[in-house]
Amino acid sequence: MRATETITAERIATMAEELVIVLPDREVHVRWEDCSPALAAATDEQRRRAELSPGGYGIHWPLIDEDISVGGLVRKW
Repeated sequence: MRATETITAERIATMAEELVIVLPDREVHVRWEDCSPALAAATDEQRRRAELSPGGYGIHWPLIDEDISVGGLVRKW
């Protein structure tokens, strides 16, 4: 994967211990602690309210006002 390649998610799932990002070719599982300090400290309800952007480029958590790019998370793993 090239650093300039655009990465988009088809969907996401919030689990108790991790965020699951479903890409066209694979799934990436990221523990909350590895996403951000705000998500690590968030409640299950706050994490469950995640919203994938219409283009699949970013994820927003409205209850804690947290935004993370899909590409940024996936490139770490």
